[in-house]
Amino acid sequence: MAYVNDLMERVVKRNPGEPEFHQAVHEVLESLEPVIQRHPDYITSGVLERMVEPERQIIFRVPWVNDAGEVVVNRGFRVQFNSAIGPYKGGLRFHPSVYIGIIKFLGFEQIFKNALTGLPMGGAKGGSDFDPRGKSDGEIMRFCQSFVTELYRYIGPDTDVPAGDIGVGGREIGYLFGQYKRIVNAFSGVLTGKGTTWGGSLARPEATGYGAMYFVEEMLASRGDSVQGKTITISGYGNVGTYLIEKANQMGGKVVTIGDEYGYVRDPEGIKGEKLDFLMDLWCVYRRPAQDYAREFGLEWVEGCSPWEVPCDIAIPTATQNEVALADAQKLVANGCLCVAEAANMPCMADAVNYFLEKGILFGPAKAVNAGGVAVSGLEMSQNSMRYAWTFEEVDSRLKGIMKEIHRKSSEAAKEYGLGNNLVAGANIAGFLKVADAMKAQGVV
Repeated sequence: MAYVNDLMERVVKRNPGEPEFHQAVHEVLESLEPVIQRHPDYITSGVLERMVEPERQIIFRVPWVNDAGEVVVNRGFRVQFNSAIGPYKGGLRFHPSVYIGIIKFLGFEQIFKNALTGLPMGGAKGGSDFDPRGKSDGEIMRFCQSFVTELYRYIGPDTDVPAGDIGVGGREIGYLFGQYKRIVNAFSGVLTGKGTTWGGSLARPEATGYGAMYFVEEMLASRGDSVQGKTITISGYGNVGTYLIEKANQMGGKVVTIGDEYGYVRDPEGIKGEKLDFLMDLWCVYRRPAQDYAREFGLEWVEGCSPWEVPCDIAIPTATQNEVALADAQKLVANGCLCVAEAANMPCMADAVNYFLEKGILFGPAKAVNAGGVAVSGLEMSQNSMRYAWTFEEVDSRLKGIMKEIHRKSSEAAKEYGLGNNLVAGANIAGFLKVADAMKAQGVV
């Protein structure tokens, strides 16, 4: 479609050197062609031109002092992409790979992900090129305090509510919240992922992993199948991966791999019991490499390879963007994989996604599969507003309902626009329609 191609060219020209952002925008625009053909008013109202441009981009320096007394300077980011349906909402990522293009890709994805949850949340993302690995608690605290000392003026419970992402767990959220509270002299729901004794929600740590498995169960159910008895491979073993394993075990599945950028370990008996207990803290608390799991339990470590070469029924990337290439997709299909679900943010390259769809593999896109985390963050915001806390069972039940509804909306949107069982397009369309209609209703702002 000429309009889509022209807009994509303008996005690339206006945002040079940001391939992840280009990739995310292209996937969405490609999905929306049948929508635009049926509703040309989305063109005349300039909705798409506005949607691909962030409402606000904030870049700032983050100076802090390490344990040796040396001044270190990192760079901080917050991209507030779209507030048409609610206050900005999206995580903070602390990792050396972070730059403006990564944050824009994540923030753009967040627009649609948040819309799919049915909760009133706009899209945003932030972070820093700070690396928490190998840092002391004191260094991390000083960095977080410096980071929020600049960011605080742009966030608030009714403006922008950050959360955690890679490198930002409960410890970091605590330091960020403490400094924000100190500066503004108010106890508010400005961050989610807080401790349960000071405004956090039960089931928030479990939410992304649990939600991903609820979505996978819905995907399989659409073909009269279930997780019971299935062999599952995953990559990352942080917060998402560990709780995904826990829920997979409860559903009768067996997770047999974890990995990192250096390689992977295969555990044919499945990660459960004391092995899962050990894994829970391996990255989330100690930031230790995946190979330590292999050493602890006498398992083979496969250096320099990915877990996608291991035969499985279900593959769930849980680490980072673009970790599954076309060659990995071909191995998975050749080994009999029947379902792939993106629990990380855009972990499959575009050609890998297309290959899965061509081969009729059940494929769940990230903005749908991993929406459980932000869904429970939204529930945490609600509890903060009410000064009330729901039980674990209440939150988990709401999470399961939200994930079921996301699958339904994505599936129905794909079918309505003649795209069959393509959940990638369905999720993009369902999320887009909600945000676009809100933008039109509010005028050109």
